[in-house]
Order: sequence, then structure tokens, then C-alpha cells
Amino acid sequence: MSEPIVERIEAYALNQKDRPKVEFSEVGIVGCGSTGQRIVLAVAKRGIDVIFLELTEEKIAHALHEIEEALDLEINRWGMTVSEKKLVLSRIKGTLNYTNFKNCDIVIESTLTPRHENGAVMRKAIFKKIEEHVSAECIIATNASTAIITELAAELRHRERCLGLHFSTTFANASLVEVVKALYTSPDICKNVRRFTTLINKEPIAVEESPGLVSVRLGMALIGEACDLLMEGVSPKEEIDEITKKGLGLPYGPFEMADKIGLDRVVRWMDDLYNEFGDMKYKPAPILRKLVRGKHLGVKTCEGFYKYDELGRKIGDQTSQPGCPKR
Repeated sequence: MSEPIVERIEAYALNQKDRPKVEFSEVGIVGCGSTGQRIVLAVAKRGIDVIFLELTEEKIAHALHEIEEALDLEINRWGMTVSEKKLVLSRIKGTLNYTNFKNCDIVIESTLTPRHENGAVMRKAIFKKIEEHVSAECIIATNASTAIITELAAELRHRERCLGLHFSTTFANASLVEVVKALYTSPDICKNVRRFTTLINKEPIAVEESPGLVSVRLGMALIGEACDLLMEGVSPKEEIDEITKKGLGLPYGPFEMADKIGLDRVVRWMDDLYNEFGDMKYKPAPILRKLVRGKHLGVKTCEGFYKYDELGRKIGDQTSQPGCPKR
């Protein structure tokens, strides 16, 4: 009996060069803190593979644990099934090495710059490392709101593919993404990134490069003015929040917003804006610095302007507000 003839099915397919490529099939994230985790989940839930980079195996394990907890919270609220959770987690991987970004179509820097370091220098180094290991077509973006993308990209070989992609962090289901065009950014890159944000169920809003963009500059000015009103004794924080919500139609009051963002992040953003513009409206109020020094950082530490339970709900308010880690 003659041997069966075995032919590989690949022989009948298009060659590797001519095969059509999915435009965004893999996304890289540098830094997987609270904001990085939200980006990871937004991408993975839309059926796209995502790989995030952290500094240690412990940080990778911690990020994966928090991502899984966030998905469990959705299951408890009937927003997801167990099988859907497993599918989302199967698309997420952690790494310690930039070389694993080689197949990514876009890499987003989402690191938390330590206060004692020069943030621009740190992010420039990250941009250079990303460029060393990705293809010439890969888009390089930063989630930073106060960094100047033109400065970050100035020393890269393909600086036209760099831009800002700022995800709103005020609340978990925020659908807004500011797409920031820098001096060198090509129109085609902006167009492709707007397509990417739509793909992950976010609404892209085009803005020109500016420290703080639109959302942060408006938000920090509102929080700063609210702190001034509180310290002047014009009204208690609860009343200021109620006036803002019921009088101005905003979903959160300025103190609730600050707690959700994280008071340490609010102070950092305000410092950056004050250093850039020199305008007193951005100078962090003493009460903000006092709370940060006392480690009362908002929802994530269960205490800021308000106190929160382990599920991130304001004490005395049973409205579901996730985000506070278990102690």
C-alpha cells in the first residue's frame, strides 16, 4: 500500500507577505497601574490581544490579580459571565521585556512618573525603548495629560507616528478619549488612532497639544476653586458637591471627582499646570497637600475628602462606586 500524500494547507494560502493584516490585532501597554488596567480591559473586552509591561514579576502578578478582581465585580453585577471573563483574561499577558512588543500595532505608555524624577526624561527613555523593538508602522502613544508629546518624540527616527491618547480616569466607564496631535504627528496616524478608539468602544475627541489638554485643565480649575470655597467657609464640601451636580448638571461634585481621580494625582497634575502656566488657579490648595501628606488619597485608600467602604462606596451612600482595594 502506498504512503498517503500529505500536503500542508498553508501551501494553498496567500504567502506571508500578501496575507491581509488585521489593522489592530495586538496592543502594547507600558505600565499597568489603575489607568493602565482600564486600558488593558477596554482593549481585551473588544477581542484584541494586549500585552503590558511592568518592572517586576510581582507587579505583573499584582496587575493581573486586580484585573481579575475588576472582572469578578462585573460578574457580581450581572455584567459578564464566567466564560466571558476567561475569554478576556486569555487575551491579556504581562511581560518584563520590550522585545515582546515586536508584533504590536500600537503601544501606549501609561506610567506613573515618580515625583523625584524628571517625567519628560523618563518618558523619552520609554519612547526610545519602544521604538527599538517595534516595526516602523507601529504607533507610539502616551496616556500622559500634562506631558508635551512633541518633546517626547523629538529624538525618535519616526516621530510622525507619535501622539497623545488620554483616557479619562474620572470614572470606570468613561467613554471619552482625547486624541492629541503633536507637531510632528501625521494626519494618517491621527485617523488610524481615531479608528482604534472607536474599535474599543471609546469616543475620540481631537485636541491640539497643550499641557493638561481640555479635560484636566477644566477639571483641575474646578477642584481648585471648590477647595478655595471650602477653606473660605463659603459652604461645606457636601453642599458644594450638591450645587455642582444639581445646579450645573455634572455627574460628580468636585470633591467626589478628586477622590475618584486620586488626590495624589490631582496634586501632581496641578503642580505640572502651575509650573507650565504660572497661573494661581492651578496651584494646589493647602487642604489638598495636607490630605496627600496624610495618605488620604481618595477612593483608592478608602479616605480622602470623604470616607469609603471596601467596595469604594461613600460611607452612608449605597450607590455602587467601585475602585477601593481591600485592606
